Order: sequence, then C-alpha cells, then structure tokens
Amino acid sequence: MNDEVLTIFNDQQQRIGTASRKEVHEKGYWHEAFHCWFISRENDIDYIYFQIRSEQKQDYPGALDITAAGHLLHTEAAEDGVREIHEELGVNISFDELLPLDVFKYEVSQPHYIDKEFAHVFLYYSSHSLSAFTLQQEEVSGLVKAPFSHFCELWLGNQKELIIEGITNEKEPIHRTARKSEFAPHPEAYYKTIISFIRQQLHSAEKA
Repeated sequence: MNDEVLTIFNDQQQRIGTASRKEVHEKGYWHEAFHCWFISRENDIDYIYFQIRSEQKQDYPGALDITAAGHLLHTEAAEDGVREIHEELGVNISFDELLPLDVFKYEVSQPHYIDKEFAHVFLYYSSHSLSAFTLQQEEVSGLVKAPFSHFCELWLGNQKELIIEGITNEKEPIHRTARKSEFAPHPEAYYKTIISFIRQQLHSAEKA
C-alpha cells in the first residue's frame, strides 16, 4: 500500500508531481482523497453510518470513521473513488448515485504521519440492509449506524456518547455506546462541516 503512487499538489490544489504514499505522509505533501458518507431513513429517523477500522490498520486502529474512504491514485479522478465503496463495503454503487458535497482541505499531524488532504466528499442515500454488506477483512472490522441527530449532539451539543448498532465483518451484531474519543481524529471542523452539509441535504429532501 505504501508503494501506491499519488498525485501531489501545492496548497492551492495545483498539481506539482507524484510521490509514493509513504513519501506523501512522511513529507506532508498535499494529495487527494475520496470520502463517502452513507445515510438512510428508517421509521422516520435519519441514520448516519460509520466503518470501524480494522485493528490491523497502522493508523487509528479500531476507530470509528467515514463510511468509505481512501486515497486517489495518480491515475484517478474523484469519480474513480467509488472503488473504495466496493472494496471496503462490498456493494456496487455508481458515481451517479452519489451527491457531491464539497472538497474539504484539511491536515492532521501525528508524530509519524502528516496527512494533508483535498478530500472530495460525497453523500449516499442508502437503502441497503446491513446483511447486504461484505466488509473488507484487512481494512474494516465493522459497519455501524447511529441516529444522525445524536451524532450532531455528540459533536455540536452536550451529548457525551451515542448508541451505535451494526455488524462485524463476521456478520456478528454490534450494539454498544461510543464516545467522541473513539472517532478517527479528523479535525473537529471537518465533522462540523459534514454535519452542516448533511443537515442542508436532509432539509432540502424534506422540502422536495
């Protein structure tokens, strides 16, 4: 995976060359990523979905994270990112089914890891049952959902935890509470921006 070749950019998202994934994170080069958040509506409740990262992952093992996400290779455009959905979740979705939200520029620095991304963020209205997902063993240990309103309260309000439910990659049920500290350490501004975009889309859908 560290041998993957990515396009690198300056901070104005102008292409300046290519580098290996390993070098990108060692030297803190700007690069592009694909993020897709799944939501659904069940019994008049809006849900948001998170993957649970595999315990074998080098970065943020076991953390709750974006439903499906990954780096865009130097040969790929944003629409090619749908392969991440198929690889990680085992469902086939076309790019035309995704709703583009924005390109979010952010950076996270860890002692061994500098992540500077132009993240192409998309939303997908899912009607899949949990049993329809086949999770990628090496990457994803579970897929869970929580009421979107509770997720909002966790990041924007006073709620300290939320109830998540879903399945492991062995199709075993998950039902437990989760705290903010269990989420992948994307910048708080990222989570707040995602919440704002999803709220706008849900409000527009209700008015339509």
